[in-house]
Amino acid sequence: MSGRDIYGGDIFSGHSRAAKRTVPAVPAERDLVVEDAASGFCGAVVGFDRSYDGEFVKLEDARGTVRLFALREAAFLIDGEPVTLVKPAATAPRQPTRSASGSTRVEGLRARVARGSRIWVEGVHDAALVERVWGHDLRVEGVVVEHLEGLDNLAQRLTDFEPGPGQRVGVLVDHLVTGSKETQLTTGLGPYVLVTGHPFIDVWQAVRPAAVGIEAWPTVPRGEDWKTGICRRLGWGTPQEGWRRVYNAVESFRDLEPPLIGAVERLIDFVTEE
Repeated sequence: MSGRDIYGGDIFSGHSRAAKRTVPAVPAERDLVVEDAASGFCGAVVGFDRSYDGEFVKLEDARGTVRLFALREAAFLIDGEPVTLVKPAATAPRQPTRSASGSTRVEGLRARVARGSRIWVEGVHDAALVERVWGHDLRVEGVVVEHLEGLDNLAQRLTDFEPGPGQRVGVLVDHLVTGSKETQLTTGLGPYVLVTGHPFIDVWQAVRPAAVGIEAWPTVPRGEDWKTGICRRLGWGTPQEGWRRVYNAVESFRDLEPPLIGAVERLIDFVTEE
């Protein structure tokens, strides 16, 4: 009879020393503190690296020393217990839940069929900034923004458009202050036309100075072209170059002054009112 048979089978079967100990796999999330079992180096996870030898984890200790350690089985300790570090599973980037205007973003948006109502703005820069911040909202509501190419065209455009029920017009005006030419051109236009605006000379000035990296918008004397004067005083080159700076500085409503934000919001509410 063999040695195995004397004991009715494998003499080590079921022995505690024969059972392989299970070492848990732990995702090496950033800032997780672990100890390298071989060297005793203790540090927080700060990144990863790859070479022909395989994957490595970067650990940074309390003195700022960073060392690389191979991601091998049971090579690390957490609270004195062996673990196997593994790279965290890649996660898809979170989609923003808010639009640039601060409203709730509608996922999988298909633009609504355009309403009969319109929002008119004075120029292409006004239209571009409105689209940059409120474009998502306007597509949800089916509102088209058109530019007037100057406020002097407003009366003729209204005559051609014939505002009425279901065909309202909201007008965004620069430099809308009491006693200005803009105020005189935008009064008494009827119940289906709403004119709002901001007090700034140009829509550029409705962008917060901090957003474009300046302390304040310079003062340009009356009679001098405002955009040209601004660019000259700020060293921005031509007005075209200046506009690129202004446009690229705006990422959301937080980069705009409150009067412009309030004016556009009122227009959207007006032209979408059933």
